[in-house]
Amino acid sequence: MFKPGTENKLKGNIHELKGTIKEKAGQLTNDPGLEGEGIGEEAAGKIQKKVGLVQDILSRPRKRVS
Repeated sequence: MFKPGTENKLKGNIHELKGTIKEKAGQLTNDPGLEGEGIGEEAAGKIQKKVGLVQDILSRPRKRVS
């Protein structure tokens, strides 16, 4: 469907958004466990986005130097 790099970047965005929501919900409900889970998921999303970026860079055709 998508290139692996694009797919990882999209999934990373989703994880970041879910993490932000969980973190805010944990702050509002005074639930440190939920807040910590949100922080962890947000960090995982950022990492997954970086992996997608690297995959995109590595899949680009290389230019020949003459």
